[in-house]
Amino acid sequence: MNEIYVVGHRNPDTDSIVAAMSYAALRNALGDRDYVAAYLGHVSDETQRLLNRFGFQPPQLIQNVRTQVSDLDYDTPPALNATVTMDRAWHIMREQRISAIPVVNEDGTLYGTLSAGDIATYSMNTISEPRVEALPLFNLLSVIEGRVLNDTGDLVDSVTGDVVIALPQSCENLLWNGKDHIVLCGDQPDMIRRALETNVCCLILCQTEVDQELLADARNTCIISSPYDASRVARLIYQAIPISRPCHTDDIVCFHLSDYIDDVREVVLKSRYRCYPVLDQNEKVVGTLSRYHLLRPRRKRVVLVDHNERAQAVQGLDQAEILEIIDHHRLADIQTTQPIRVRNEPVGSTNTIITEMYQEHGVMPSPAMAGLMAAAILSDTVMFKSPTCTKRDVAMAERMARIANVSLNELGKLLFDSSFDGKSAEDLLHSDFKEFHIAEQNLGVGQITCLDSEDMLQRREEFLEAMRHDQEEHHYDMVILMLTDVLMEGTQLLYVGSDDVIRNAFSAEPKDNSLFLPKVMSRKKQIIPMLTALWG
Repeated sequence: MNEIYVVGHRNPDTDSIVAAMSYAALRNALGDRDYVAAYLGHVSDETQRLLNRFGFQPPQLIQNVRTQVSDLDYDTPPALNATVTMDRAWHIMREQRISAIPVVNEDGTLYGTLSAGDIATYSMNTISEPRVEALPLFNLLSVIEGRVLNDTGDLVDSVTGDVVIALPQSCENLLWNGKDHIVLCGDQPDMIRRALETNVCCLILCQTEVDQELLADARNTCIISSPYDASRVARLIYQAIPISRPCHTDDIVCFHLSDYIDDVREVVLKSRYRCYPVLDQNEKVVGTLSRYHLLRPRRKRVVLVDHNERAQAVQGLDQAEILEIIDHHRLADIQTTQPIRVRNEPVGSTNTIITEMYQEHGVMPSPAMAGLMAAAILSDTVMFKSPTCTKRDVAMAERMARIANVSLNELGKLLFDSSFDGKSAEDLLHSDFKEFHIAEQNLGVGQITCLDSEDMLQRREEFLEAMRHDQEEHHYDMVILMLTDVLMEGTQLLYVGSDDVIRNAFSAEPKDNSLFLPKVMSRKKQIIPMLTALWG
């Protein structure tokens, strides 16, 4: 599993998702085919409209980047069918120097596990109990390299009985009695005759031929010829049994590719087994896992775009390897174990940076991708009205629009001139929501960009109720919602928390948990810095 996930922040906005898609496309165009665009949380209505407009599907959804069994270099020994002989299994284990093999059903699902200890235990038990039950004839013929000599044998599918090596006639007390026997004979006509007279279940002739007259006397006895001597055949018979019998089938500890290493390690430490079957999502066996595989797991690799703050990053980031960061926000608290490439520039959109990277590498984005990138720049700069917007943002958006042959005004209307009817206040609050940790304060800040903030204020109480619920559930010191009006070029600010904080941070008098902030369009550049200055 060699994917490199390019992923934005939690509750992603359009710039975050498009940045992941555009950067992964750039690296793939340059020959790095391992880069995969991904996102967290959900795709907003705004982003989905743009994806539909330019014919894209959302990138891959991931929940976390914790190390999983699929990230390990687990073993892939042969998975043997339950009908395979024990002899065959032992030869494979010896040749490949493995101590255990998964046993599977016809459809590849797990039947059991067979270890060298299981084979040894069964072999030792045959010393005191020299008997086989319903041994498939095909298995027996394969192991002793035998062939059936009579017509009766062709009608037999399995043999059952005590295994007996024929002894001289003088040892009468050691001879067999009855039909329930498998008799092994050498060049001993009298013993062969006795076996046929007693109508034994199976007669195996070892390194000898048989008189045709004796074959004619066989009634219900299956007669087999083997090139091996009797002592070897006596040992090999037991190796002909299907591995379904000696293998372990009860309370098998196994893992799935999606299981997390933290959970696997805890189970393994409490278990006495040396290796464990690994199953895929269809419950089919794909390999085996041993303790030593857990010592140095292969971590997932990620590229972070549009953020560099742990609180906004994908869960399990401490178990992943960060390869690169591309962002336009303040530097925060993400740490790495080794040097990486970081591209952090003071522009209004991450896609502005990525557009320049296309230019630097001499790669022309497709018209559809160019249109998507232009729309993402428009979205993050609020149609170039955000104070974070720079001349570079405008120039790159215009260039991408020319490549895509689309109008920026058309994209602006598609972005912001849409109805929010039918969506709950909670969904709107979280459509573009970020967590921040400043000094000792924890806060959440949502932003809704619209063309008519007065219409949105009709739902003021719904928003405040949803914000209070968030504050209580996540223990925020403050929750803020920005209703950013593109036409008014300002923000209606709703908040839950301290009035004094809002009053001192923005030098304005709030009323009923709200106030209007003219010319305030950016969360990153006009809201967070003011709170940081107050608390920092």
